[in-house]
Amino acid sequence: MIKDIRLLSQQLVNPTFDTPKELVSWMGAMQAQHYNMCKWAVGIRLKSATLKAVDESLQKGEILRTHVMRPTWHLVAAEDIRWMLKLSAKRLRSCGASRDRELGIDEKLYTKLNKLIEKMLEGNNSLTREEIGLKLNEAGIEVNTSRMTHFMMRAETEGIVCSGADKGKKQTYALLEERVPAAKELHKEETLAKLATNYFRSHSPASLQDFVWWSGLSLTEARQAIGSIESDLIKDKVASENFFVHQAWNKDIKSSEVFHFLPAYDEYLISYKDRTNVLDLEHYPKAFNNYGIFSPVILHDGQVVGNWNKITKKNGTTIETSFFDEGFSVSDKLVQIAESRYQKFIS
Repeated sequence: MIKDIRLLSQQLVNPTFDTPKELVSWMGAMQAQHYNMCKWAVGIRLKSATLKAVDESLQKGEILRTHVMRPTWHLVAAEDIRWMLKLSAKRLRSCGASRDRELGIDEKLYTKLNKLIEKMLEGNNSLTREEIGLKLNEAGIEVNTSRMTHFMMRAETEGIVCSGADKGKKQTYALLEERVPAAKELHKEETLAKLATNYFRSHSPASLQDFVWWSGLSLTEARQAIGSIESDLIKDKVASENFFVHQAWNKDIKSSEVFHFLPAYDEYLISYKDRTNVLDLEHYPKAFNNYGIFSPVILHDGQVVGNWNKITKKNGTTIETSFFDEGFSVSDKLVQIAESRYQKFIS
């Protein structure tokens, strides 16, 4: 039952959305550690999608790639970025405070940096991290990879920059105020309720601990958020754990056999603290490691059953598969359909 509802909630069966913007808005936020893989995470959840459509949505600023909620990359809908930043920015900055000191970065330097970055990006000017680093170096700022990571994440959490239009295959930064229209400010209680709604409607069934992990909220804040939408949630107990199911899921939808090539860092795995409902504990190391690196995985009827890899050669792209259990078998037709869908997306 958990897997059936999650497939529906996560739009991995009977998808209901046509555009990347609609899908990302539904999901609330989608981890985007790997830039190309996160595009496929969007595409696989749409009725029909191409890489070009996802790229266009990013280019237009309908969806953005930025650091929010947890200190890692996420895709968010443009209209959600400001209230999500407001909810998580202070926590994100505190996560990097000790490393800031090691790198010789203080508040005075951040203030100077933010002014310099604002100046170089004004006028709808999008620059890559390397281009920004060169200009900062010219201004007398010591620049290296670690410092640039902190410089740009701080500018993101301050609401100064967001992702801009790509230059070739490189991501850029642009001014948030120029790229995203101003929006009405929400009170914290409203943002907590909105975040809980976004999560549970797209990730049900999920536990309190799952929500804490995904959102980065404190336990107290997470409980407050869930309490604010309590009337929209159905509470159920599986084994010894309480799960919440958002009433948005459609009980009437029936699905046939489901087989997907899920991208690395996909929400189906990464957005839950406990993943044993969809992945056997013994296979954890094949799906992700202790350093937070997640691999592309194969999903069959809600269960993670193997790995896949894209092989690119002169004559085209093929998919290489390996299953966790030697005795696992699935029809060639399902594999071919899944591969065809991926090929269509990237072509």
